[in-house]
Amino acid sequence: MDSLITETFTLFIDAQNFYNMARRAFFSPSDSSVFGQANPMALANLIGSRPPPGIRRVLHEVRIYTGRPDSAKEPKTHSAHMKQCDAWARAGAKVITRPLRYLKDWPNSKAQQKGVDVALAIDFVAFAVDHVHNASVLASLDTDLIPALEFVHLRCGTTCRVEVVGFDSPQTRKNRLNIPGHSTWCYWINKADFDSIADLTKYGGEES
Repeated sequence: MDSLITETFTLFIDAQNFYNMARRAFFSPSDSSVFGQANPMALANLIGSRPPPGIRRVLHEVRIYTGRPDSAKEPKTHSAHMKQCDAWARAGAKVITRPLRYLKDWPNSKAQQKGVDVALAIDFVAFAVDHVHNASVLASLDTDLIPALEFVHLRCGTTCRVEVVGFDSPQTRKNRLNIPGHSTWCYWINKADFDSIADLTKYGGEES
């Protein structure tokens, strides 16, 4: 007799943080910019295949949060971004964007993401409070998101699990997110795992 408990989960992906940390974990700065890109649905399938003991996981939704370049200021970057977002959406993910912030001395200073982590944190909490799913899985190593993890664990812990994704490499293993005083379930991704979910599409065209 099947004794597994079926639970739904939503995967929340902090796109730029996930990409940057994947490059730090498994690649070098000189590697092509495509290295670090991941297929979000493949990542969700990988996570769904490795639930905590006694659990069977069913995917509710994949949500990707990212900054959007200005089409006038950075037309090529914007075009590549739109192609990537379209690929994510066609694969079945929900893409949530916020415009990048450009400082007065741009392009001497890089454009900055503003509001992306706030949008993710709000949805992370709201989905748990509204009982949308049984588990909130966060694919990010941004410590600014720890308060959202803590809130869901403390207020919704009996109805919604809080889980995270971490990169299993010497460069990033200590950076996994955790709730103080709680052993947060972590889906560790090693290099072989990442290779199995990698997206090597050159959205910006051929590199020089």
